[in-house]
Amino acid sequence: MNLLKGKSREISGHRISRRRFLSLGLVTVASGIFPLHTLAAADDFLSPERSLSIHNLFTGEELNSVYWSRGKYIPESLDKLNFIFRDFHNGIIKPIDKRLLDFLFALQQKLRNEGPLHIISGYRSPKTNAFLKKQGKGVARNSLHMYGKAVDMRLPGYKLRVLRRTAIELQGGGVGYYPRADFVHLDVGRVRYWSNTKRS
Repeated sequence: MNLLKGKSREISGHRISRRRFLSLGLVTVASGIFPLHTLAAADDFLSPERSLSIHNLFTGEELNSVYWSRGKYIPESLDKLNFIFRDFHNGIIKPIDKRLLDFLFALQQKLRNEGPLHIISGYRSPKTNAFLKKQGKGVARNSLHMYGKAVDMRLPGYKLRVLRRTAIELQGGGVGYYPRADFVHLDVGRVRYWSNTKRS
């Protein structure tokens, strides 16, 4: 039996196009890889492109890059993102987890933001992490920053609590709220939330 026979099928009393039927199937498969609710909507997940606009507050560098197109991550764009997320203390570059990029993309889409995300800390080398911890900066001993799985950021024009709430709604991983330091921590570890703690 061919479920896609003809131009459309009727499901539960509603007509659905072949294209939409296939799209729903793709969403089902994709959601098993990365939670669908971490994207603003199914249409965003099926978008032919995903892009990020980034401003690194410490280096002053800016990047606006399409990093995913037509079902594939773009290596050259990932290299540029890895560079702008580098440990600015020593210039060490490590790959940033693609799920973190998608988390940021989802946040950007849900907020309908077109301006750059301001990055305070992306990748952090073990040496830098140990130094900051020794200095009493409140970083975690086994911080996910050291694995390219975390970022500290803010977004001009949006209150910090709005960023926090939106990130929590996306359920993409950890969300830390640091109002005194004026940033939100996002990571792609287990889903959890905290505020005003020393963990980063």
